[in-house]
Amino acid sequence: MPMPHASSGETSLRRAAVLLPLPLAGAYDYGVPEGLEVVPGDFVSVPLGNRERIGVVWGEARGGVSDDKLRCMTARLDAPPLPEVTRDFVDWVSRYTLAAPGAVLRMAMSVPGALEPPKPIIGYEIAPDAPEVKFTQARRRVINLLAEGPPRTAADLAREAGVGPSVVKGLADAGVVRTVPLPPAPAFAVPDWERAGPDLSADQLRAAAELRDRCAEGGFSVTLLDGVPGSGKTEVYFEAVAETLARGRQVLVMVPEIALTAQWLARFQDRFGVSPASWHSELSPPRRRETWRAVASGEARVVVGARSALFLPYADLGLIVIDEEHDAAFKQEDGVVYNARDMAVVRARLGDIPVIPVSATPSLETLTNVGEGKYATVHLPARHAGASLPDVRMVDMRGQKLPNGRWISDDLKTALTETLQGGGQAMLFLNRRGYAPLTLCRACGHRLQCPRCTAWLVEHRHGTGKGGRLQCHHCGFHMAAPEACPSCEAEDSFVACGPGVERVAEEVEALFPDIRLAMAASDTLTGPGAAEALVRRIEDHEVDVIIGTQVVAKGYHFPLLTLVGVIDADLGLSGGDLRAAERTYQLLYQVAGRAGRGAAPGQVFVQTFQPEHPVMAALMSGERDRFVAAETDARKATGMPPFGRLVALILSDRDEGRADALARELTRAAPRSDKVQVLGPAPAPLALLRGRHRRRFLLKADRGINLQGYVKQWLSAVRLPSSSRVTVDVDPYSFL
Repeated sequence: MPMPHASSGETSLRRAAVLLPLPLAGAYDYGVPEGLEVVPGDFVSVPLGNRERIGVVWGEARGGVSDDKLRCMTARLDAPPLPEVTRDFVDWVSRYTLAAPGAVLRMAMSVPGALEPPKPIIGYEIAPDAPEVKFTQARRRVINLLAEGPPRTAADLAREAGVGPSVVKGLADAGVVRTVPLPPAPAFAVPDWERAGPDLSADQLRAAAELRDRCAEGGFSVTLLDGVPGSGKTEVYFEAVAETLARGRQVLVMVPEIALTAQWLARFQDRFGVSPASWHSELSPPRRRETWRAVASGEARVVVGARSALFLPYADLGLIVIDEEHDAAFKQEDGVVYNARDMAVVRARLGDIPVIPVSATPSLETLTNVGEGKYATVHLPARHAGASLPDVRMVDMRGQKLPNGRWISDDLKTALTETLQGGGQAMLFLNRRGYAPLTLCRACGHRLQCPRCTAWLVEHRHGTGKGGRLQCHHCGFHMAAPEACPSCEAEDSFVACGPGVERVAEEVEALFPDIRLAMAASDTLTGPGAAEALVRRIEDHEVDVIIGTQVVAKGYHFPLLTLVGVIDADLGLSGGDLRAAERTYQLLYQVAGRAGRGAAPGQVFVQTFQPEHPVMAALMSGERDRFVAAETDARKATGMPPFGRLVALILSDRDEGRADALARELTRAAPRSDKVQVLGPAPAPLALLRGRHRRRFLLKADRGINLQGYVKQWLSAVRLPSSSRVTVDVDPYSFL
């Protein structure tokens, strides 16, 4: 409905509140010119300072600005309005994360070009009053095409008639054909939800029926799909997707990393006959505009994307699936800090729709909600098609006595030899990129550190040419490996310490010179295209050994892969992270689940210096529930999430003195409360990041405490210097 007149009796100028995609305090009032009709959700152009900005009509004006000072909207854009549920979601995320609402809106308006109407498509048809002209054979072919079929573009006419574009132009100049607007071709085909899927096992059929029922009933619900690796969880939730499509509604499937969806996309194509809409950073600008508008109009029926896909303006979203819901990649650490898994549940509740978290290793937060009856669950306890779970063996590295420069144990080497001789494939897992995590001078002990971060430079040799490259994985700084030590000036004195995937690859190539080897890390799989090419090579058995980081642990199905070796299983257990054990268990269980998914049985070798650790014991025994129970008890005893609440405040400044001064001022201004424990300030583990000095506070409280209100009161009492920043991280996952 059109915006009403202002409530004040002193003015007749209509006005409305407009939210701009900027980190401002809130919506601003603007006048609505005579003849312009706007409703909440409309995209409008408004003046701000000396520039024109595009914002969204957010509701009725707040008041308080007189007519003579009120600036007016200049235009309403020809774009689908931002739906009410999306606007409610923006407001909710803003309140929860304490981010400016405009900063959250910016994520929903991430493609400004999509707000402009698409360029018209011009076609040609025979003019009704075409003059008599002499036709060449080329012209005759064009006329015959138009006489027998619908209007076509000049490019289509030239291609189908086998003529040059100038022939079509000549007919138009002669008045024989005329231009007509053509409807745009559909950006995305409609998935065929009636298409037969694969045969499902009894367990899968039971789980699929329950998920279908949830979608058929409608309304808000959360149902965890919990199943061992290889149990066919994707095919099960595809049945829920089909049910939602049959009811004419849209579906969002969230994945941790869109670059890793090559096999998922192939499965979707097999099940529904078409490809879904994808949402990721590698889309070309025209495709991003096209996809955004297709989502807003409802034409894109299924969207698969990473966390940012949650903020697209769905016309009629009916289901959200969160695949690998436990994955830390769903947490956004920059800009608006949020967990997309948790926000997806909020978006589903606001839209009154079902949401399905999916995982073989659900997060403790999700399992706690299941235990408290807030979430339902369906379980797939066995692998599909009779495949058995792999045999897991611990290799106690304390007794291996490996020589310097060797990282593969004798047990794993023997298993590799047997696997390769038998024609199988193997995967070696090490969650560390590059060649070596640390480079130091053997003469004086100097360590090469990033000049902008509190982090050692990581050596990379693969694809870098002679001499290698040193790189910071936090800010991107890189440099050539120096020939002499900058501290003692000793030449050729630097030595690589510890292994990265490149160093393990070097060892494998030395052990098996004729091996066909592929590396998979975030700096080698740079996008969906590179991931798809690697998957195709592995599926076609053009690769014998895959050496990778955590990117290879997520959802891949390679029937010939029968051996998985974990090089340094203890890597994630240190560092003081409250989720260290949980994350390590999830990662190792997931990577172990890549083995033996076909007809041949699988085996997993886990190299560890802590075989007695509860994580290793749980992997050996397969008793996930016992590990979860122990982790639950430990968190409860300390009041840590999900049984307590945490909020982190990270303040930073390019000047270390100003950062410390701000930390002291914040300490003095902290409101007194016996319900909130304030820890800090302390230098962050990454005390220098991208050239900014960082200090951290950590707030701890019971679940029922409104920590956001406490933080708002606290920050309102301090005036920040223009050079300083304070980032609020509600429910922190990273403690760097």
